[in-house]
Amino acid sequence: MTARAMTVKEAAAKVLSQEELFILDVRNPGDFADWKIEGKHFRHLNIPYFDLLDGVDEIMDRLPAGQEILVVCAKEGSSVMVAEMLSEAGLETAYLKGGMKAWSEHLEPVKVGELSGGGGLYQFVRVGKGCLSYMAVSDGEAAVIDAARMTEVYTDFAESLGARITHVLDTHLHADHISGGRLIAGQSGASYWLPPKDAEEAVFGYEALEDGHNIAVGSTMIGIHALYSPGHTIGSTSFLVDGQYLLSGDLLFIDSIGRPDLAGKAGDWAGDLRESLYKRYKQLPGNLTVLPAHFMTVDELGEDGSVSVKLEELFERNHGLQIEDESEFRRLVTENLPPQPNAYREIRETNQGKLRPDAEKQREMEIGPNRCAVR
Repeated sequence: MTARAMTVKEAAAKVLSQEELFILDVRNPGDFADWKIEGKHFRHLNIPYFDLLDGVDEIMDRLPAGQEILVVCAKEGSSVMVAEMLSEAGLETAYLKGGMKAWSEHLEPVKVGELSGGGGLYQFVRVGKGCLSYMAVSDGEAAVIDAARMTEVYTDFAESLGARITHVLDTHLHADHISGGRLIAGQSGASYWLPPKDAEEAVFGYEALEDGHNIAVGSTMIGIHALYSPGHTIGSTSFLVDGQYLLSGDLLFIDSIGRPDLAGKAGDWAGDLRESLYKRYKQLPGNLTVLPAHFMTVDELGEDGSVSVKLEELFERNHGLQIEDESEFRRLVTENLPPQPNAYREIRETNQGKLRPDAEKQREMEIGPNRCAVR
């Protein structure tokens, strides 16, 4: 019996289809506690690789018989060695090809709905990072929103649909991942749109995405309407797509709300955050489907693998939308915040065009979970 390589696409499919999986993670306990592969029916055992150099005999009674075991490490090498030892001991074993680095980069496209006049709206689920990006396709044209740096996923997908990318938009200046928006725009000749208040320090040209601006995609005029909604950043802008969908960026999530502190201005932006959530969003139709830029846990994934919910439902059950007292709300979003994203300052500067890290450095900067929410 030989250990096989499991691709990140196969592992992601197990997450989205809510299958069972046993994972032996051989990274250090701190890395495992900070970030791991999660699924609704996944079980984990964390044993550092260095504890297994002399063999796997001591952990055999902690591993399931008759079920494939996926061994995971940071880059792949250590997991291959452990998986082979388990295979030699008679267990059905796989290792994650590319390790957690590859897991962090995988994107899975899911169709979330139809658009009037034809076309569709697609959500790209970055399962290992919790990031969500979008593509609206209509009449042979496409708009990409909040793209990750793995740009070929979007360009290849648009090509498979026979669509040309004409617009690329970011809801805000991202601090947890490097945007692929500018690169996609450069490759495709599309317009690259940014909220100007977030782009004051940008060292490249862009189209200013102002409040109330409408962007047409295709001759069917599905429309992307910009709604200025500061709070997560000073320029945060939501998009109303086709009168059906609210792309909320990092302002509102399924089970949480956006944090206002990633530019060091939590006190100043807490009021903006409340104004956007409790007034601007409150004025919107409750039947809008909210599509955020992140999800926090796999419990937020629907049966089809997408992340979405009606706005009226969030006003009923999202904790961050139930706080009537302004002082209590301010405390929630400025105190006891989760750790800030890995290398968030460098990521912001990269998205401003000030830094130009190579591909390997970009991977290192993004390693770990997203931490854009207040829960």
